[in-house]
Amino acid sequence: MSLLEIENAAVSGDGVVVEPLSFVLNPGEPFTLLGETGSGKSLLAQAVIGTLPNGLAASGTLRIDGEAYDLAGCPAMALWGHRLGILPQEPWLALDPTMRAEQQVAEGYRYVRGMEKSPALRAARDDLDALGVGHAAARLPQALSGGMAQRVAFAAARAGGAQIIVADEPTKGLDVARRDEVIALLMQEVRAGGGLFTITHDIELARQIGGEVAVMLHGKIIERGRAEQVLDHPQHPYTRQLLAADPSRWPLREHRPHGGQVVLEAKNLSKTRGGRQLFSGQSLRVHAGEVIGITGPSGCGKSSFGDILLGLLAADGGEVQRDRQLAAVKYQKIFQDPPSAFAPRVTLRQVLADVVRHHKLDAGRIALLMARLKLQPVLLDRLPGEISGGELQRFALLRVLLLDPVFLFADEPTSRLDVLTQQQTVELMVEVAAEQNCALLVVSHDEALIDRISHRRIRFGGEEVVQDMGRSAVAVPAFNPLN
Repeated sequence: MSLLEIENAAVSGDGVVVEPLSFVLNPGEPFTLLGETGSGKSLLAQAVIGTLPNGLAASGTLRIDGEAYDLAGCPAMALWGHRLGILPQEPWLALDPTMRAEQQVAEGYRYVRGMEKSPALRAARDDLDALGVGHAAARLPQALSGGMAQRVAFAAARAGGAQIIVADEPTKGLDVARRDEVIALLMQEVRAGGGLFTITHDIELARQIGGEVAVMLHGKIIERGRAEQVLDHPQHPYTRQLLAADPSRWPLREHRPHGGQVVLEAKNLSKTRGGRQLFSGQSLRVHAGEVIGITGPSGCGKSSFGDILLGLLAADGGEVQRDRQLAAVKYQKIFQDPPSAFAPRVTLRQVLADVVRHHKLDAGRIALLMARLKLQPVLLDRLPGEISGGELQRFALLRVLLLDPVFLFADEPTSRLDVLTQQQTVELMVEVAAEQNCALLVVSHDEALIDRISHRRIRFGGEEVVQDMGRSAVAVPAFNPLN
């Protein structure tokens, strides 16, 4: 007997059209909707669970436990907790910032299952222990890592007894280790005979979950079948393009050692946070025009190291030398989460105009850089939240390039982007930096991506490794400049 049936689910309104999709969730048989950012997959999921934005309307039918519901009336919201568990793509936004982890989970036991407060808290702690985050039961969401927050959100989604999990981009922004933790959680639910409907742009997530996969493009399903068939033997040109955009399949570049001008030098840097030493005695010399990649697990100090190089964070020891003849704005950063770098109620045209006016720049360069970055002029009059993540990240790149930087620190610049948008964004970043002879320091949890774009790479976490591209990796206790 099926757990859930979706018949002709569709979305329309405000210039958006997501064509009808039907599928069945059987016990232990996942269904995954795969596609790039803006393809309409998350809108379809929102139609199913009843959270579409204003101006959009759902149609179709949801059947669960033999009962039929018209999606136009947002019926699924009444099923949350006890029949449908919702695992959102941003767990920090889903968790109450004023409630401790155990309380978030206990709410499902109390208000959905009707348990008393003490038994509900005990059940919540048992769930968190089983997921390996029992030690974080008393923490607030802001004190949790990405992987920990996702596990707490997972426990909260299941606390009401729901047999069906709807997971919207559950691995977005996570490093490989945290991603695999989330996949293990989802597969645990599948093996227990539950239902799993996943929306993702993460190809490896779709591959590991298995079951049935549907690929969406511009609101339409263009390929569908078993995961091994679709992902190993794709038939549609777009699916092949999507798979080819995975960094592990990018062609290797020929890299040559850089001997240009030194734009920045760090000597014997050390940093401790939360009573734990992230790194010590670390040195690095950066030359104009070179690309240096940094990889490592979450929390190992990658971002802190880059922020120290820029002067955004103070080191506990050591020093950073920059060219004193250059203004501080020549050393720039691109942030991991594009919306956090823009004022939400200011149009992009005004954002760029403010930069030009404040720094007395040539406004004519905006149109030239927009063409170079493949950004349409119509986007200028939109707010940051009204364009895609990939477009916004390219606007972030445009803004810093107006300043002609000599050093650019890109902190996980593509972790929230689908593979196609990631490839376009990274290639543009590397090419434009090379044209402007700007040194580029890229932090990423994607080892394959760093391999493909870097002249040199540094691995943080435990034993640190320096690799000069084109040579064998050498393990050393700490990394030192490669000239």
